[in-house]
Amino acid sequence: MEPRSISFVKFRSCHFLVGIVLLLCFTQVSSTTNETDKLSLLAFKAGITEDPLNVLSSWNDSMGFCQWYGVTCGRRHQRVTVLDLRSQKLSGSISPHIGNLSFLRELQLTNNSFNHEIPPQINSLSRLRILRLGHNSLVGEIPENISACSNLITLILQYNQLTGKIPTQVGSIPNLRNLSLNVNNLTGSMPSSIGNLSSLELLHLSRNNLGGSIPPVLGHLPKLQIFYVGGNKLSGPIPTGVLNLSSLTDFDVGFNQIRGSLPADICFGLPNLRLFSIFMNLFEGQVPPSISNCTKVGILLLAFNKLSGKVPSLENLHELQYFDILNNQLEHGKPEDLNFFCSLTNLTKLVELDISCNSFGGVLPNCIGKLSITLTSFGAGGNLLFGEIPKQIENLVNLEVLIMDGNKLSGVLPSNLGNLRNLSLVHLNDNYLEGTIPSSLGNLTKLTLLFLGGNNFQDQIPSELSNCQFLNVLNLSSNNLSGTISPNIMSITSLANLFDLSHNRLTGALPMEVGKLRFLTTLDISDNMLGGEIPNNLGDCVALVSLRMGGNSFHGSIPQSINALRGIEELDLSRNNFSGEIPQYLEAFPSLKFLNLSYNNFNGMLPHEGVFKNAASTSIIGNAKLCGGLPEFQLPKCISTSSKSRKVHHVLRLSAVVICGLLAIALVLAILYLYWWKKQVQETVSSSNDVLCPNVSYGTLLKATNGFSSTTLIGVGSFGSVYKGVLENNRIAIAVKVLHLVGRGALKSFIVECQILTVCSSVDYQGNDFKAIIYDFMDNGSLEQWLHPKAMPSLGNKPPIKLNFTQRINIAINVASALDYLHHECHIPIIHCDLKPSNVLLDAQMVAHVGDFGLAKFLLGSSLDTVANQMSSMGLRGTIGYAPPEMFTGLCPTDDKFRDNFTLHNFVMAALPQQALEITDHFLLLEMKSHFGPNSPQHWVSERYSIFQECLVMVYNIGASCSNEVLGRRMSIKGVASQLQKIRQKIFALGLHEQDELTRDI
Repeated sequence: MEPRSISFVKFRSCHFLVGIVLLLCFTQVSSTTNETDKLSLLAFKAGITEDPLNVLSSWNDSMGFCQWYGVTCGRRHQRVTVLDLRSQKLSGSISPHIGNLSFLRELQLTNNSFNHEIPPQINSLSRLRILRLGHNSLVGEIPENISACSNLITLILQYNQLTGKIPTQVGSIPNLRNLSLNVNNLTGSMPSSIGNLSSLELLHLSRNNLGGSIPPVLGHLPKLQIFYVGGNKLSGPIPTGVLNLSSLTDFDVGFNQIRGSLPADICFGLPNLRLFSIFMNLFEGQVPPSISNCTKVGILLLAFNKLSGKVPSLENLHELQYFDILNNQLEHGKPEDLNFFCSLTNLTKLVELDISCNSFGGVLPNCIGKLSITLTSFGAGGNLLFGEIPKQIENLVNLEVLIMDGNKLSGVLPSNLGNLRNLSLVHLNDNYLEGTIPSSLGNLTKLTLLFLGGNNFQDQIPSELSNCQFLNVLNLSSNNLSGTISPNIMSITSLANLFDLSHNRLTGALPMEVGKLRFLTTLDISDNMLGGEIPNNLGDCVALVSLRMGGNSFHGSIPQSINALRGIEELDLSRNNFSGEIPQYLEAFPSLKFLNLSYNNFNGMLPHEGVFKNAASTSIIGNAKLCGGLPEFQLPKCISTSSKSRKVHHVLRLSAVVICGLLAIALVLAILYLYWWKKQVQETVSSSNDVLCPNVSYGTLLKATNGFSSTTLIGVGSFGSVYKGVLENNRIAIAVKVLHLVGRGALKSFIVECQILTVCSSVDYQGNDFKAIIYDFMDNGSLEQWLHPKAMPSLGNKPPIKLNFTQRINIAINVASALDYLHHECHIPIIHCDLKPSNVLLDAQMVAHVGDFGLAKFLLGSSLDTVANQMSSMGLRGTIGYAPPEMFTGLCPTDDKFRDNFTLHNFVMAALPQQALEITDHFLLLEMKSHFGPNSPQHWVSERYSIFQECLVMVYNIGASCSNEVLGRRMSIKGVASQLQKIRQKIFALGLHEQDELTRDI
């Protein structure tokens, strides 16, 4: 044993013996002598297990105990009056012999590591005035007889692990001024006996598990200044008397379940209020205009409630520093909603302003530039704001946080935003901002989080962003960014949480500098036009948890260096041109939970272990050359090399006998078939080209689209880009899909769609192959733009208006009719294979058209049922995850919540029939609510809600049937159309078809 360990054992042994001796001595020593105090202190020392600062080393016979560290004695009797050992890193228990210090007035043990229980003998300290045991690890209950310490003025037990109820006897301590029990595990309700503490100035019970309501008798505490009860489970309303305590300076009931509304005269009875917080409760009603009379308030936190109506003028709150009203139901989406905003310019001490997640409409006023320069945080996200970001924002020179995501802001991003050198967070996701990303953002050298996703930014990513060497998150996803990825951007080594460039039009290779992102956990470059091979040094990004590269044109094999990414949980390489064998090392990745390798050119044997043991977590469809794996993957068995050689030899011998005969027969059949096919195509093309010219040249399309300008670009897909154009000769509006011929499957898509639509197959002016498909231009875009307006660029300069119930039913009927035609009325039956909202186009009259037949399958000589069975056995083809309930729930089937076998189909089935309203798009419920006036009879309202719910259940049953995994359980398309017609008849009974114009204003 080491000498140090021996010393510690001796230390513990000595103190154990001292404790035994002390217990024997206490029976012989009178409690009226100061010798009792000495022995009590030694017993206290015996309970200490750790004294790293050696503060108790002076507690020995070399000096009198009144000179011991932390001990103060009275001059007259030389008895201990104060024991103060605050912040000395002491560990151990509080000795019960502390109760023998009968002259003790102050016991201060705050900020140590005392554990065990508070000894009940503490009730013997009748002279005790201050008891501070906070910031320790004390357990057990508060002693019920604590009231015996009748002279207590301060009782602080905060930041411990105390349990049980607050003793009612606490209310019997007549002179108590400070009661702090916050941050424990106390349960039960607030004792009404606290209302007897007429001297109480501070009541701090926050962050426990207290329930029940606030006792009304607390409104009888005339001297109460600080009332903190936040972070409990309190319910009911705030007693009126509590909000009339004129002595109150700080009032915090945040993070509870308190209901009710704020009194109209709230600030008339609170002239000294400095802090008012009802954060995270269930308050309703308006923000009272009388709030402006709280002229001393510095912190006003009303966030996360259900407050509604207008925000009153706050011009008199000259001391206000923090004003948070986020996550309420304030204002009405009207232009005048921000009328109160300019009143904030009088608040010269304002530091934080957050109005996010409400219904504020209108344009941000220019007076934002007149807000106090002390402002460091401004939040207005999740509202209905539109218009441009005022350039005057550059005056907020101390701004650190700017959050305006989830609005309808448009125009360009002001370049002078780069003058706000203190910005650390900029969040502008999901707006309608356009133009280029200003290079001046590179001046924001303190920037750590930059969110610009879900907008319409164009051109290249400015390389100047590489100057932001503290960036932790960079999100530029879902824009129209083009060009290559600058190596400088990949050199921002501080990127650790997220680097998202997905859903853009970026080209070129992934820079080798990607290997510098050693601390990055999520990299998403999916759905661009990137190509080349995966750089070997991507394996240097050893912290990666999620890597998404799907929907590009990457090729080659998966490099061996990826083996270094042992912490990865999600790997998506789908929809590329990768080839070779799937690396065996992937099955050894310990954390890999989701692997998507679908739609590539992988070959060879599928691994069996690790993630490959779970077919629900691994997608490999669209790789025709794979074999083996679990039966759930439905791949052919792998053939060994020797058996394969024998089979090839046998086949060659057999082929030599019959090949000549087969060639002759095949030649005759081919000639006959081509003749028949040419006749069919001519009939189809001639019937579908009544409006457009059957032969459209490259030059004609070049003129129609203004040289395929980016200003006419209306969409980018996996196989091509779509431009809006106008034919010069007849002024007909068209949509031109230009195929990316380098992409795998593009030529096949062209051939399939050529059999239905007008095309251009030519060469461009540089001699390159050019293939395009010409459609009628659809004025109202795609169904996806209406269901998920933040997911796609808007139509024109305005965001799409949400579809009402009638429109959605009509669109569903249009789609069902189109599919019925394709399946049963075409000369050659067609299976679409890629039906999803982005491929449902809406004309000027909101009539739905099914488009994009790039994955369509023609049934040449086969019945619909036969081919459907074949496709079912091959696995899913085309759209992943789409199901008809999307139209009425408003949820994307590929949302993050739908994972691990939990799909939109399952989500709807679990809700039917009782919870149909709960899963419905909130807009449809608003539409229904607006249908009833304030004087509508209740029975009339209930009857129509019942019909509305019945319609929803019918719709969801149709959608669930159509998306059933078992083919035989799906409803026929004719049955779908019939059922939808019945729903439309019920809608007419409700009168919702008359609501089209009304719902546009909701």
